Amino acid sequence: MDLTNINDHSHVRFNPLLREWVLVSPKRTDRPWQGEVEPPGRNPVPRFDPNCYLCPGNVRAHGKVNPQYESIFVFDNDFPALSLSVPKTLYGESDLLVARSEQGICRVLCFSPRHDLALSGMSDSEIRLVVDAWVAEYASLAKQAEINYVTIFENRGPMMGASNPHPHCQIWATATIPNEPAKELASLAAYRDRHGECLLCAYLKREFQLNARLVFENEAFAVIVPFWAVWPFETIVLSKAHIGSMDALAESGKNALASALKEVTARYDTLFDSPFPYSMGFHQRPVDDMPHEECHLHAHFYPPLLRSASIRKFMVGFEMLGTPQRDITPEGAASQLREAGEKIA
Repeated sequence: MDLTNINDHSHVRFNPLLREWVLVSPKRTDRPWQGEVEPPGRNPVPRFDPNCYLCPGNVRAHGKVNPQYESIFVFDNDFPALSLSVPKTLYGESDLLVARSEQGICRVLCFSPRHDLALSGMSDSEIRLVVDAWVAEYASLAKQAEINYVTIFENRGPMMGASNPHPHCQIWATATIPNEPAKELASLAAYRDRHGECLLCAYLKREFQLNARLVFENEAFAVIVPFWAVWPFETIVLSKAHIGSMDALAESGKNALASALKEVTARYDTLFDSPFPYSMGFHQRPVDDMPHEECHLHAHFYPPLLRSASIRKFMVGFEMLGTPQRDITPEGAASQLREAGEKIA
């Protein structure tokens, strides 16, 4: 299929993972911008911040003191959104007003003792230690009888709601499968039942054939701007092998995942000459003791920057009330991210 003509005009693209449509409007980047503009420039970040509640040796909430950690540090969130101790309750007022309690565990995982680092500034070997910690947490939480899904995610930058610049992510383990992975699981299972193969495996083969949206690949992972991307420079990090979760990765696969994360975050920073904000998270096999052969390990990066480091993409208006919409074509975004890789020293 040739996208040359269709990319000159507004069109919709289908997202098979969520079974939703995305409106692509290539000409909207020509319009003048008089909306909100983020202040330019970098704020210097110290190597150690005595006021940071994530730095080694500092005091957190309730008087808890961080150890003098030298690599990875994991702890239960001091202000968790979920708890295992919540009483099991159910509320129902007909079929329209329904609520129930939700059990869970919230943890924080610090990537490094250095306050001034991010994944983009860490070495592959340092990120590999983060991958190992993710695998260990996933496996540990999977053993909890009350837990059926583990979401590992990172919010980077105040624009994405990160309350602290110290390099860290969050791990939320829930009794039920959250909305987004649940929708993906349903789509993956339906595709497998209909076609006898994995949706993401088939998609990856097609992306390699077309080579229009591939940003980076190594022996075990590929970074792609999805055909159906909503955010301007959204990417998906896909395992080349059909594995359901990161604990199934071989040693070489863990190294490759670390390398892929380094590549995509460094390209983001290089493209915008700025610490690049994003929300990133992994979708993988639930831990509900079901086989889930349809699952395929992948991570989503959702960055909000539109044209520069000062102009942000907002989800408003038609996107909240109608259909998600994007101005930059996925092919154009992928091209810019590929070129950014050439500038990385």
